[in-house]
Amino acid sequence: MTLEIERLRRETPGCREVIHFNNAGASLMPEPVVNAIISHLRREAEIGGYEAAAESFETIEGVYDSIASLIGCTRDEIAVVENATRAWDMAFYSIPFRSGDTILTSECEYASNFIAYLQVCKRTGATVRVIPADEYGAISVEALKDAMDESVKLISLTHVPTNGGLVNPAAEVGRVARDAGVLFLLDACQSMGQIPIDVREIDCHMLSATGRKYLRGPRGTGFLYVRKDILPRLEPPFLDLHAATWSGPDRFAVRADARRFENWETNYATKIGLGVAIEYATALGLERIWERIGRLADDLRSRLALLPGVTVRDLGVIRCGIVSFSVEGKKPEDIKKRLDQARINVSVSPMRYTLLDMERRGLSAGVVRASVHYYNTEEEIGRFTYELERIICL
Repeated sequence: MTLEIERLRRETPGCREVIHFNNAGASLMPEPVVNAIISHLRREAEIGGYEAAAESFETIEGVYDSIASLIGCTRDEIAVVENATRAWDMAFYSIPFRSGDTILTSECEYASNFIAYLQVCKRTGATVRVIPADEYGAISVEALKDAMDESVKLISLTHVPTNGGLVNPAAEVGRVARDAGVLFLLDACQSMGQIPIDVREIDCHMLSATGRKYLRGPRGTGFLYVRKDILPRLEPPFLDLHAATWSGPDRFAVRADARRFENWETNYATKIGLGVAIEYATALGLERIWERIGRLADDLRSRLALLPGVTVRDLGVIRCGIVSFSVEGKKPEDIKKRLDQARINVSVSPMRYTLLDMERRGLSAGVVRASVHYYNTEEEIGRFTYELERIICL
C-alpha cells in the first residue's frame, strides 16, 4: 500500500487541510464518496426525491451486497440505518428480556450500551453482570466461561472500546456463546473498516457498525447484521409500513428479512455514499488496511513513549489504530485545544464514556485519543509528536 498512499491522499481533500488523527471519531471522506453523495442530492433537486431514488434503485440495492461481502453474510441479513447506536439499539431492544435473565458484558463497555442495559434491567427485572478483564485488559474468556449459566440471555461486547487501542477477542467470545446457545451482540463501531471482520468466523448473532469512522463514509450512516436463523425470535422495538405489512384491520406481518429493523424514510444520498465507501475499502483490501494502520499506530506509540511526562494508556495483546495517552500535569482538553491550533485533529475520551474501565485504571481526567488511518503518514506522526512536545514544554 505504501506506493498508493500518495494517490489516496490526493483523493482525500482533507489531507491538504489538517493532520487528521480523529479517525475513531469520523474519518476524512475520499472524493468518490463525496461526489456520489452530491450527485444524488443534485438529482433529488432536479427531478424529485422519490424519482431520484427510483432512478438509483440498483445502486441503492447494491449497498446491501457491498455490506454483505464486507462482513461475510447474505444481503437479507443486513439493515441499513442512521448510525451505529440506532443499529445496536434496534438489535438489543428487540430481545425479549424477562425477570431473572442475565446480560454479560465487559469492563470496557461503552456508556450508551451500558445505559441501555440498566434501563432494560429496571423495566424487566433482568440483571447485568460485568466480566472482569484479563491480565492484558481484554475481557477474560475464562471468566466468561465460568459465568455461563441458565440465566444468561445475552453476551454483549464492544469489539474495540472507545478509549484506547484494545481489541477484544470477539471470536473467542463467539465460541463461548455458541457452546452455551446464548445470543451474542457485537458492537463493531470502532473496528469496522480497520479490522477484517467475518461474522461467520466471529459467530455473532448480531453486529452493529457505523459508516463515519474507519469505513470513511458519511456521518448519519450505519448498519446492522442479524443472522437469519434468529430473525423470527426478534421483534423490533418499533415498526412502520416498511418494516411490516398491514394485512387487515387488526393484523400485521413483520417482514422476514433484516430490513424489519429499518424504517421507511432514509437519507438515500448518504446511503449511496456508504456503499461507495465500502467499495473503496474493499478495493484496497481490509488485510492491507489493517496492516498499515497497525504499523502507523505502533510507530505513534513508540514515539509518544519517548516524550517526557507522556504515558500511553492502550491495553491489550492486539491493539488497533486508536492510541490513547495522558500527559502529566496537563488536562486532555487543553492538549486538544493546543493541537487544534496547530491544525492537528485529536479527541478526548472522558471517564464517563467507559466508566468502569477508567475508574478501575484511575483515569478520572480522561485521555487524549489520537486515531490513525491508512492515509496518515510517518511524517504526520513526526509533526504530531513535535507539536506535542512543544505543548508539554510550555
